[in-house]
Amino acid sequence: MNEKQDARFARWIKVQAYKHDGSLHRQWSPSFVVEETDDYWVLCSRGSSVTENNGRRWVTREHAVFILFKKKWMNVIAMFKEGGGICYYVNIASPAVLDNGYLKYIDYDLDVKLYPDMVVKTLDEKEFERHVDTYGYGEKLTKVILGAKDKVLSMISERVFPFVDEDIAKLFDEFSLMTKPIPNRK
Repeated sequence: MNEKQDARFARWIKVQAYKHDGSLHRQWSPSFVVEETDDYWVLCSRGSSVTENNGRRWVTREHAVFILFKKKWMNVIAMFKEGGGICYYVNIASPAVLDNGYLKYIDYDLDVKLYPDMVVKTLDEKEFERHVDTYGYGEKLTKVILGAKDKVLSMISERVFPFVDEDIAKLFDEFSLMTKPIPNRK
């Protein structure tokens, strides 16, 4: 294997989501790291296998760009819809960390979805309220989570990264270029 091929294989990483009590919530098949900054990792895939904590597996159909923030209490999965447009699914979650070769975060149940037609919905509010008690989030953590949701809604209304379709499309194009098959040279 040449150096270029080796570097490409080293850029694939798995993501794991946990619950507040430390139990594994779900895991994605490896995605390609397109970019890393001081603030986030950008991963891309052409579909992923997802394994839930109960062992159930399912496969995503869409091409996706997954932005995991290092300092913000959120991560974003931008999905390219078959009919066109990008749908943004935001997990209100702890900042992501790189741990033993996995990107990991704690999922705090509260989600926001931005549809291609600009409709915004907050999801799983009842689940969040239940888990505040079940997992004992506490007043300070609950305030951080609700503040993160408000920040996400503000970012969406201002159309700042990562909620910019052109930026997401460029990142996926970069992924496509970086993962093109290497020609066989004899």
